Amino acid sequence: MQVLKFGGSSVANATNMTKVVDIVTKAVSIDKTILVASAISGATDALIEIGRMAERSDEGYEAALAKLEERHHVIISELIPQYLQADINDETAARFKELKGICKGVFRIKELTCRTLDLIMSFGELLSTRILAAKFTSMGINCRWVDSREIVKTYFDLSQNLVDVDATNQNAQDYFNDTRAKLYIMPGFIASDATGRTTTLGRGGSDYTASLLAAAIGARRLEIWTDVCGMMTADPRIVPEAKTIEHISYREALELSHFGAKVVYPPTIQPVVGKAIPILVKNTFDPDGKGTLIERNPPEGIGSVKGISSSNKLAILSMEGSGMVGVPGYSSRLFDVLSKNEINIILITQASSVHTMLVVIDEKDAAKAKKAVDELFAYEISLKKLEPLKVEKGYSIISLVGDDMKSQSGVTGHMFDALGNAGVTIRAIAQGSSERNISVVIRTDDVNDAVRAIHSEFFSEYQHTLNLFIAGFGNVGRQLVNVIAENGSAMNVVGVCCSRGRVINKSGLELDGIAPAIDAMPRSQHYNTADYIDEVIATGLPNSIFVDCTSDMGIATKYPVLLSAGVSVVTCNKIANSLDMNLYRQIRNCAAEGKAHFYYDTNVGAALPVIHTLKQMVSSGDKIEHIDAIVSGTLNYIFSEYCHEGSTKTFASIVREVKELGFSEPDPRTDLEGIDVLRKAIILARETGAAVEAEDVKVEGFLPQECLQGNVEDFFASLEKNEDYFAQLRAGAKAKGGKLRYMAEIEGDKVSIGLRCITAEHPFFSYEGTDSAVSISSGFYPFPVVIKGAGAGGRITAGGVFGNICLCRK
Repeated sequence: MQVLKFGGSSVANATNMTKVVDIVTKAVSIDKTILVASAISGATDALIEIGRMAERSDEGYEAALAKLEERHHVIISELIPQYLQADINDETAARFKELKGICKGVFRIKELTCRTLDLIMSFGELLSTRILAAKFTSMGINCRWVDSREIVKTYFDLSQNLVDVDATNQNAQDYFNDTRAKLYIMPGFIASDATGRTTTLGRGGSDYTASLLAAAIGARRLEIWTDVCGMMTADPRIVPEAKTIEHISYREALELSHFGAKVVYPPTIQPVVGKAIPILVKNTFDPDGKGTLIERNPPEGIGSVKGISSSNKLAILSMEGSGMVGVPGYSSRLFDVLSKNEINIILITQASSVHTMLVVIDEKDAAKAKKAVDELFAYEISLKKLEPLKVEKGYSIISLVGDDMKSQSGVTGHMFDALGNAGVTIRAIAQGSSERNISVVIRTDDVNDAVRAIHSEFFSEYQHTLNLFIAGFGNVGRQLVNVIAENGSAMNVVGVCCSRGRVINKSGLELDGIAPAIDAMPRSQHYNTADYIDEVIATGLPNSIFVDCTSDMGIATKYPVLLSAGVSVVTCNKIANSLDMNLYRQIRNCAAEGKAHFYYDTNVGAALPVIHTLKQMVSSGDKIEHIDAIVSGTLNYIFSEYCHEGSTKTFASIVREVKELGFSEPDPRTDLEGIDVLRKAIILARETGAAVEAEDVKVEGFLPQECLQGNVEDFFASLEKNEDYFAQLRAGAKAKGGKLRYMAEIEGDKVSIGLRCITAEHPFFSYEGTDSAVSISSGFYPFPVVIKGAGAGGRITAGGVFGNICLCRK
C-alpha cells in the first residue's frame, strides 16, 4: 500500500486537480493507494480571516465566504461532467451553509475560541477532498472517501493538540484491514479528540496526516507531491542553478527542514523513520522530473555536503558579565525562563571563558525575551555581575548539511573561505555533535550572497563555470565571442548588450545566435546600458563577470556598483582607469573587499603583458624609474611609413591610407592629437604609484592649428597644404640620424606625450608598423625591460580579455 499527499497548490484549481487525478490513476494501477489532500490554495488562510472578521463583527465575512464558495463551485464546473455535478454541488452548498451558521454564531457572540477556529479551518480539506472523490467516481474509479477525524485522534496538552499515536495506529489498522477499495481519499490536517470534537494538526498538518497513516499501515512508500522538484541543494530563488537532491537520509532531511528548507516539515518525517518507510518528494507539475527520495541509508554521493538552508528574521540574545565565570546555573536559568515564555531557542553558542552566552531566537519573540530575562536577572544586573540582555535583530542562520561531513576534513574551512571571499562577516558559529550540520549566524542583508558563495564552493559542477555579461558588440566584442566558442568550455555567456539593445538568458546564450540577434536590432533603436547593469546584478548568478568591450564613460563609472554587488569586471575600456583619481581609488577599494575581481590588462598594449609586468615589478619592491612607450599602433604605422628610407608618400596620403584600412578613427585627428596615448600614459603612470590626473600630463601637439578646423575632408586638404611642414619635421630627425615616433614618457609623477626623434641607441629605433612597445627602467633593471609586439586589433585584444576572464576563476 502507498500514501500520496498533495498540497494546496496541487489542488488550487480544476487544471491542477486534473494533474492530481492523472498521477493518482497511475499509482492506483500499481498498488492500493491512500490520497491525502490539503485545502485548495489560500483556503485555510481565507477561513482564518473569515473567522477573525466574524469575531470583530465585520459583516464583510459574508462576502468573503461567498467568494470562497464560488471558487469551489467553479472548480466543480470545470472538473466534473455537467450531468454529474448536481450531487457534489448540493453537498458543497450544504457544507458552506453549515460553515455560515458557525461564523454567524461567532459574529453574534463576538468570540472565536481555538476549538471553533479549528472547526472553521477543517472545512477547507473536507471540501477539496469531497470534490476529488466526486471526480474519481465520475471516471468510474472505485474510491472511498474517509473522514480523517475517524482515524486520527488527538489530545490537548501544553497548549497544543498532540496526536494520540497508539489510538491513531489502531484506528488506521482496523479500518484499512477491513476494507477492500483500491483508492481511499482523506482530508489532511484535520483530526478529532476523544469527545469527537474537530481538531487540527498545525503547520504542515496534511503532510503529518499522510506520514501518520503511512506509519500506521506500514506503507511501502510515502509520496509528497508539491510544486517543486524535491529538496534542492539551495533555495532556487537565490541560486537559480540549484539542483534536486535525489537521495538523502532522514537525518539530513530533518536538519535541512529545521533550518529553513520548507519542502517537508520535521513532524512529517518522524512517524515513518522508525518504520524505515521511504519518502518520495515530487513535483505535481513535472511528474516525470526528478524528485527526492528520503530514506534510512541512501546511496553514497560524490560530495560530503547535501544542501544549504537558511532561516531569516532572527534575533541574537547576548548575555554577558564577569559574574557568570565559574558560577553554575546561569545557562539553566536562561533556558528555563525562555521555555516558560514559550520562546524557542534555535541556536546556542558560548565563549570558552564562560563570560558570554549567545542564543538565537525568532525575531518576533525578542521584546518578550528581553523583558523576561532582565526581570529574572535583575539582582545580578543591579550588582553589575551581568549586563542587561543585549538584543540584535536582522540576523539569519545559514546551515551546511551532510551525513558525510564528519568523515571529510576541511569542510568548515571551505565554508569560511567562501564566506570570506564573498565579504560576509560571521557573527556566531555552531556545529552539532553529530557533525552533520555546521551553522553560522550572519546579517540578513548578506544571506543571498552567502548562500550563493557557499553553493559555488561545494557543488563543483558550478564552481568553475563563469557567467559572462558582455557589454559592447563591436570588433572586440564579436571577436571575444569567437574566442570563447573556441576555448571557453567552462564559460557561460549569459548576456550581451550594445547601444541598440541586449540579449540575455540565465541558462546561457547559444554563441552562434548572438550575432544574428544583435544585428537584427533596429539601427534607430537606443538602449540604456544602465538597465543592463541592473539586470546583471539582479540575476544573482555565481561567478558573474561583466566584460566591458566599449569605450562608454557611463559604463566605466558603474564599476564600483558591479564590484560591490559581487560581479567581477574585466575591461579593455581605458576610461575608468584614466578618469579622476577618486573613481580610480573607489574601484580598487571595492575590488579590495574581496567579493569580486577587477582586471584591465588590455588597457595598454592589448594582449601584451605590459600592465602585468609593471604590477609584478612594483609588488616585488622594485622602483620604476623611467618608462618610454609607443602605445598607438596607428601613429607608429603613420610615422614609420613616413620616415621609411626612400618613401615618397606624403603625410596626408599615409593618413588617408590608414583611415581606409580601418586603423584609425573615422576622424583621424582623434588619433593624431594623442587622446588615446594620453589615457594609456595616465594608466601606466598610476601603475607605478603616481597619482596623475589628465591635466598633469604635458601634451605636445604637432598638428598645425588649421588642421584642427573644419570637417574630415577639410582636414585632409590642410594636411596636403602643410606637407612642407611635415617634411621639415622628418628632415630634422633624419639630420640627427633619427626617426620620428609619437611616444609617452613617464618619470615619477612627470608625464609627457608628443612627437620624438629617436636615434639608433634607443630600443625603439628599429620598430616599424602597427606594433606597440614599452621600455621600463627600474632599480632592479637599469638596462630596460622592453615589451614589444602587436598592441592593437580586435582579435588580439579579445585574446587578452579572454585571458583576464580566465584569471577570475576561484
